[in-house]
Amino acid sequence: MANPPDGDRFPEAKRGEDAGAVFVLESKGEWWHAGYHLTTAIVGPTILTLPYAFRGLGWGLGFFCLTAMGTVTFYSYLLMSKVLDYCEKSGRRHIRFRELAADVLGSGWMFYFVIFIQTAINTGIGIGAILLAGECLQIVYSSISPEGSLKLHHFIGMVTVVMIVLSQLPTFHSLRHINLASLFLSIGYTFLVVGACIGAGLSNNAPQRDYSLESSESARIFSAFTSISIIAAIFGNGILPEIQATLAPPATGKMVKGLIMCYSVIFVTFYSAAVSGYWTFGNKANSNILKSLLPDVGPALAPTWVLGLGVVFVLLQLFAIGLVYSQVAYEIMEQKSADVKQGIFSMRNLVPRIILRTFYMIFCGFFAAMLPFFGDINGVVGAIGFIPLDFVLPMVLYNMTYKPQRSSFTYWVNTSIIVVFSMTGIMGSFSSIRKLFLDAKEFKLFSSDVVD
Repeated sequence: MANPPDGDRFPEAKRGEDAGAVFVLESKGEWWHAGYHLTTAIVGPTILTLPYAFRGLGWGLGFFCLTAMGTVTFYSYLLMSKVLDYCEKSGRRHIRFRELAADVLGSGWMFYFVIFIQTAINTGIGIGAILLAGECLQIVYSSISPEGSLKLHHFIGMVTVVMIVLSQLPTFHSLRHINLASLFLSIGYTFLVVGACIGAGLSNNAPQRDYSLESSESARIFSAFTSISIIAAIFGNGILPEIQATLAPPATGKMVKGLIMCYSVIFVTFYSAAVSGYWTFGNKANSNILKSLLPDVGPALAPTWVLGLGVVFVLLQLFAIGLVYSQVAYEIMEQKSADVKQGIFSMRNLVPRIILRTFYMIFCGFFAAMLPFFGDINGVVGAIGFIPLDFVLPMVLYNMTYKPQRSSFTYWVNTSIIVVFSMTGIMGSFSSIRKLFLDAKEFKLFSSDVVD
C-alpha cells in the first residue's frame, strides 16, 4: 500500500527517489500525447453498451443523460486540470490523484479513499477489458467453427497472456503510440458498427422495434439508475492527474488541448453508436451491440466482413485500455519494489516488474473468467468509482483551491453538481449491485456466456 503524505506536502526533492514517479509516470509528453491517453481512457468499446443503457432510459431521458454526463465530465476535468495547474504554479506539482486530494483537502484519510476508489476502477476495467476481449475472440471463433470446443475462459486465458507481455512496457509515456492507434481504432469500429446497425434496421430481416420500458414502476426506476451508472462509467476515467503527470513541465494549459481533442472524438462516436444501436434494437439491445448484430437464432444482421473487422478493431483497442488503466497499480508497485538508483532496465528492477505485473494480469484474467458480468460490472464501477471520483471530487477540490464566493454562479453550479451526483451515485450503487445479485442466479462459475 502507498504511504500517505508527510508534513512536507510532497516536496519535489523527494520525487527523484520515487521509482513510481521517475519510471512509470515520467514527464516527457506533449499535449497531443495526453489527448491520446485521455481518448483511450474514455472512448473504448464500452460505447457499444450505450444502446443497452438507452433501453433503461428511453429516447428522451437517454439523450438528456448522455448530454448531461458529457457536459459535466468535460467541466469536471477542466476544473481538475485548473487545480493541478494552480498547484504547479505554487511549487507543488502533483502527479497522483491521491496526493492532489490529500494536499488540497488536508486529510490523510482522503489519500486512502482515493486509492481505494482508483483501485476499484482500475481493477474493474482491467477485468472488463480482458472479459470483453475474450468475448471478441469467442465471436470470431464461433463464426469460423460453430461446433468448436473452446469456451470463453480459454479465450480469456489467451488475452491474459498477451496482456502479460504488453504490460512489461515500463512507462505510461511509452504507451503514446499504442494510444494513438487506439484513437483511430475507436473511430473505425464505431463507424463499422453504426453502418451495420443502420443496414440491419433497413433490411428485410430488421428486428421488431420496441422502445417500451419496464412494466413496473420500481423496475423502471432501478433500470434507469443502472443505465445512468453505465453512462457515468463510459464517460469516466479516474486517472486524469496521472495522465497530466506524463506531460513535460510546465504542464499548465496543455491538458485543455488534450481534453478538446478527446471530446471531439467523444461527440462523433458516442451519439452515433447510441442512436443507431437503440434505433435498430430498442429494448432488446445487448450489453455488447455486436452480439445483437449476431443473434443466436437466424442469420447475421450485417455482412460478416464488417462484423469481423469491427471485432478485430475492438479486440486490439482493449489491449490499449487494459494497459492504460493498469498504470496506477504499476506505479504503486514500483514505488515500493523498484530502486530508482539502479536504472529502469536493470535486473534489480526488471525482475520484480515482470513478476508483479504478471501476477496482476493473472488476477484480472482469473476474475474475468469467473465472473462474466460485463454490463453489470460497468454499472457497479460507474456508481461506486467514477461518480465520486469524476463528478464529485473535482468540484470539491476546485471550491477548496480557488474558494469562489458563496454567492457566485460557479460556487452554486459546483455545489449543485456535488449534491445531484452524490445522490445519483448512492442510488446507482444500490440499483447496480441489485442487478448484479439478480444476474448471479443466471450464471455458473467460468460460464461461456456473458450475462446481460
